[in-house]
Amino acid sequence: MKKSHYLLTATLFLAALPSLAAGTIKGTNYQSPSCGCCKDWVKHMNSNGFDLEMNMTSNLHPIKQANGIQPEYASCHTAVIQGYVFEGHVPAQDVQRFLKEKPANLKGLAVAGMPMGSPGMDYNDQKMPYDVVAFDDAGKTVIWASHNQVQKQ
Repeated sequence: MKKSHYLLTATLFLAALPSLAAGTIKGTNYQSPSCGCCKDWVKHMNSNGFDLEMNMTSNLHPIKQANGIQPEYASCHTAVIQGYVFEGHVPAQDVQRFLKEKPANLKGLAVAGMPMGSPGMDYNDQKMPYDVVAFDDAGKTVIWASHNQVQKQ
């Protein structure tokens, strides 16, 4: 009886693997080889259904420039997923929403700098408010999401 139970369990698991892999969203993250917070952001993305290849480079400027990242929205890493650009510590939920909605005329999302409390920038329970902006080819932006906002009493 146990043998058939194990065989059934193994069969069900193997049958589920293609659907699990099909749900994975693939992309590439360009980052410095010495940046720990970039690696932590990739871990955050991987744990939320993404499979990001890490492309290590010591000069990210050409990648940012080629992908339309304006200097005021630059951060420590740049990801390209399904043809869209995600700059910095953008939460996975915002990337998922963007990829689902595929907003017309928008190129991607960015979180400027490295705000404490954003994915990959965790430090104890310290959090600072930050915005995720959506940007177009001309560099125009609109706020896509806000995080860690102080609640008014």
